Amino acid sequence: MKSKAEYRVSDIEKTPGVYVFRDRFKNVIYIGKAKSLRKRLATYFQPSRKNSCDPKLRSLIHSIDYFELFVVRNEQEAMLLESKLIKEFAPRYNVVLRDDKRFLLLKININASCPKLTLARLKKDDGCMYFGPFPRAGALRATVDCLNQYFNLRSCSPAIPGEKDWKHCLDHILRYCSAPCVGKISKGQYKNKVYELIRVIEGDTKELSSQLSKKMNNAAQKKQYESAARYRDIIENINSFFGAKNRTFEKKSISTYSRVEGIKELKENLGINQLPGILECFDISNISGSFAVGSMVRFINGHPAKSQYRRYRIKNVSGIDDFKMINEVVKRRYERLQNEQRTFPDLIIIDGGPGQLHAAYNALEELGLLHLNIIGLAKKNEEIFTMNSSHPIVLDRHQPSLKLLQFIRDEAHRFANSYHQKLRHKRIQDSVIDEIPGIGKKRKLELLKQFGSINNLRKKNAKEIVDKMPGIGLKLSHTIADYLKKHN
Repeated sequence: MKSKAEYRVSDIEKTPGVYVFRDRFKNVIYIGKAKSLRKRLATYFQPSRKNSCDPKLRSLIHSIDYFELFVVRNEQEAMLLESKLIKEFAPRYNVVLRDDKRFLLLKININASCPKLTLARLKKDDGCMYFGPFPRAGALRATVDCLNQYFNLRSCSPAIPGEKDWKHCLDHILRYCSAPCVGKISKGQYKNKVYELIRVIEGDTKELSSQLSKKMNNAAQKKQYESAARYRDIIENINSFFGAKNRTFEKKSISTYSRVEGIKELKENLGINQLPGILECFDISNISGSFAVGSMVRFINGHPAKSQYRRYRIKNVSGIDDFKMINEVVKRRYERLQNEQRTFPDLIIIDGGPGQLHAAYNALEELGLLHLNIIGLAKKNEEIFTMNSSHPIVLDRHQPSLKLLQFIRDEAHRFANSYHQKLRHKRIQDSVIDEIPGIGKKRKLELLKQFGSINNLRKKNAKEIVDKMPGIGLKLSHTIADYLKKHN
């Protein structure tokens, strides 16, 4: 944040972005977007502007004391960020977006018998998949029409269309819809088309753009220039909305998908006797065998139970051996549950392939817990391994069950990595004390025991160190305090 007095036109970049104006109390009073931040700010800060502008703008200019700039990649990102910030701060000089208008989202109810692509304004936890938000509503609607036609998806309104709806369907007459409602294709074939559509929305636009480019060129060769221009615009919109470089939305987390449906699918796909309401997942993190740690995350009915997460320092394995490490962690976890007579999970997930799965299974065998359900999830091809078959189970990557497993596995991986990084950072910090002249191993341990960490020790001055450590003289205390401040 800079004061208005610090404004220099040469310091402002000629890039798209969002600017935030604040008053003398640093309250946000106006938020705007710009194709070129330099040009836009010049319209506010030119001295002559005060005399030529309307009263409202003149009042705003007089109220500006500070400004902030947020550089983005393109105008689309600027529009989204501007809207987000206006809704967050509700500046008094912003009136255009005061009605809380929201950008459009794409919505697909993948659990429906015949899913369709629709538009929505709000994300709900209703088991549907949401993508967005997207600016340029008109262009988005035209793109949705094109996608529905290209993938032969239905656009009719009935939740479960039947033969009566088909007889009056305009898309049927124009041969746009593949008509799963009357069995022209099976429900499974229709869902495969929906999965292909989802891949495009998630960024796999190459094949679709190529096919539309061929249609554009054919139309141009036949001198059908309006059709060619329409294809050109659709290609640009698809790449703008969904292309990997231009996508400004994040995929919705597992909450977008039906947790209930995912749990039901796991029961069916894995052939287990009961719904896996409690799931636990294990992961190992180590670099060249150093600071090897394990993690266990627990999910209840598809939701993370973070208070029940557990971290493990590997105690009994030297060197790099993921199999022995996973065996140790699994054994320690369920041995403790046995001793404390606590609830076991309905399904255990191991991050890894057959090797890691067998190592974990051996731990359960030692504890007499072979009745527990256990699988391995191999990340490379997202294959599910069980103890009942040498062949992996491969689920469609858009199925709620696989999404649920991936989300839990990624959470275990994140939790393990955060612990590993914490230990590495602590080791780096603690090693600083080894370099202080006059500090040996014994005094180092005494200092760490007394102050808890290097960070705590760094906050103390020489006198405070002497007061806590009578065995260390004032001279050495000054050496410690000065060294730690210099090597912060």
